[in-house]
Amino acid sequence: MSLPSQTVALLQAARDLVKTLPADAVLVLTETAIDWDEVGRLLVGCRLFVAAENPALTKPLRDHPDWTVIDLDPEPRPTQERMNDALLKAVSEEMLQPGSHVVALYNGIATLEDAPEPVDSLSVIHLGEHLERMTSQDLRVLGTSVPLDVLRAVVELATEIGREGREGQPIGTILVVGDTKKVLGLSRFQNFNPFRGYTRAERDIRDREVREQIKEIAKLDGALLIGRDGIAEAACLHLGARADGLNLRKGFGSRHAAAAGISKHTNAIAFAVSQSSGSVRVFQKGEEVLHIEPLARPHVWQPFRLETQEEPDGEAGDDAS
Repeated sequence: MSLPSQTVALLQAARDLVKTLPADAVLVLTETAIDWDEVGRLLVGCRLFVAAENPALTKPLRDHPDWTVIDLDPEPRPTQERMNDALLKAVSEEMLQPGSHVVALYNGIATLEDAPEPVDSLSVIHLGEHLERMTSQDLRVLGTSVPLDVLRAVVELATEIGREGREGQPIGTILVVGDTKKVLGLSRFQNFNPFRGYTRAERDIRDREVREQIKEIAKLDGALLIGRDGIAEAACLHLGARADGLNLRKGFGSRHAAAAGISKHTNAIAFAVSQSSGSVRVFQKGEEVLHIEPLARPHVWQPFRLETQEEPDGEAGDDAS
């Protein structure tokens, strides 16, 4: 099976871009069978990631020593969503760093079913910018009853806390969303509840001014609890859910364990903001389901580093949970 001349030209362009930019990898999104031997010849010397909705298309590649297969959900979705999913998985599984450059090859134009073009489009993606743009639409992976506008507001709040800190100092915290009654039953207050006495409108996190005020509260020890309706209910919470039996990545401290634990024992979603790197890990049912990198950070902050090395002793033992 030979490749169409257009696909060959795009593969050659991708190889040249990897060398001249330089770029860190090539991502090929395929919807149809393709001559992988020819792809390998044209992309020789490139780090290659391959993703497809149909696992049968990538099955022969899993044993290739220099290629990485990324599994996608086997449901028809727009090309942009599939690309986002593949890039998110590559970063969250630490196959790529969030600041990487990736040359993406894909079929972006509808074609005839009996004569598909394997590749008709090429994009150069800087993950540091791309990950932030794709955050909201990828919240669908949570499959939760919390309305999307509330989740978007929480993500915006969490990433801004991670990116900006407060008064020039990085801070870490946990935002717990939903199942408020059960979360409160498994928690205790470490201090007074700063939301007590305020109206619902004054506690609605969908209001930017409210989120700005909550950033100040995030400096206090303890987690923040937000209802599924977007109303901030409590702060300064010590989350008391058991953390045993959790499958956490090596290097995570007490903050991430507390977030994972409360999500395992309730129907809440927990957003853990790392003090050391500013990244946001989203936990549901005790598992990490989303990893968000707020990369547009002030230059006074330390350079970005992968979270496998993060959570210094000071953070791992603090009372942020």
